Amino acid sequence: MSPQEARGLRRTLYLAAFLRALAIGLMAVLIGLYAARLGLSARQIGVILSCALWGAALAALLTLVAGSRVHERTLLVSLCTLPVLGAAVFLAADDFKVLAAAAFVGMFNVHGRDRGAIPIVEQAVFPATVSDAERTKVFAWYNVLLDAGYATGGLLAALPALLEAFGLETLQAMRASLAIFCVLYGVAALLYARLPRSMSGVAPVRLGQLSPKSRPIVTKISLLFFIDAFGGGFIGSALLAYFFAERFGVPAAQVAVLFAVGRVLSAFSHLAAAWLAKRIGLINTMVFTHIPTSLLLFTIVATDDFFWAAFFFLLREAMNEMDVPTRQSYVMAVVEPQERLAASGITSLVRSCGWAMAPMLAGVMMTAGGLGLPLIAAGVTKISYDLLLWREFRRVKPPEELDPA
Repeated sequence: MSPQEARGLRRTLYLAAFLRALAIGLMAVLIGLYAARLGLSARQIGVILSCALWGAALAALLTLVAGSRVHERTLLVSLCTLPVLGAAVFLAADDFKVLAAAAFVGMFNVHGRDRGAIPIVEQAVFPATVSDAERTKVFAWYNVLLDAGYATGGLLAALPALLEAFGLETLQAMRASLAIFCVLYGVAALLYARLPRSMSGVAPVRLGQLSPKSRPIVTKISLLFFIDAFGGGFIGSALLAYFFAERFGVPAAQVAVLFAVGRVLSAFSHLAAAWLAKRIGLINTMVFTHIPTSLLLFTIVATDDFFWAAFFFLLREAMNEMDVPTRQSYVMAVVEPQERLAASGITSLVRSCGWAMAPMLAGVMMTAGGLGLPLIAAGVTKISYDLLLWREFRRVKPPEELDPA
């Protein structure tokens, strides 16, 4: 594609991603609070969150299996339509089983970040629009826009409090606010419908067709990403919002502002990650910015004061996402162009499975062992992942880090 076409494609993907991020930020903060307002227990809320993530995992699997045979535009439009349907049912029901089924169909990204199947397609497309030297920068801007959307969406989660001031009952105010989720995903689907049918410029291969060189790389890194995602599943935004509300008794509006500020800090960190990766490499950036964020989880649990817990949370958010654009760029760099959709699909799938397994266990932990126990489990798991990642991949270099000689 021409440079002008590449820029136009990136801009459309950027805008659609921003709109989806608005919806995700809104849903992630309110879904747990909304379910609690319906009278559900912590264990039931954990099940609903897990169902949403298992729905995302199934979508990732179907994208991986069918991605080489279905046009990218069709995938993106379909994957935007299902959350609209799921959210409509979720807002119309109050039965636990129906809510769990709706969350599964809607594939809600309850961690507050886009963990669904859509990024599988987008991440495979972006490298075709840019050179190796600029690839990480493109992924950084992609994630800046996502985090800006998450932050703004988090602020929208304070809308129920505003609607209550105008006389709406709390549950009605939450439903009205969550209806915005459907609108935003619907507009994103319209944007995707304007794209070319195929955008990557190559014919994607299936997972079983990976080259002998790529297969062990994808296998190892997928297993490591599963460990990281399993740890992250204990501390999704919905569970953290529930933790702050229950541990410190803060209202939903205050939690929404806290998460919005955190998203802003995360957005700036992506550009810093691209700058740092050019100097110390992608793997070193992923590992040595990620370990401190896991250690900060222990400080959040240790404090009994909301101010200090919020401070440590924001400090963690300022570094927590620096491994995201570098991770995306690295995976797309160490495989062949025709293998990118398969590599993006399998790594996203195993991450979705890891995220989906943890919330249900986190709900049990909170009930049996205390609200802070899932945060401790997350910290230990994520540090283990970082150390293993550095050991296995510090010598596997992307093209831009290879010695020209």
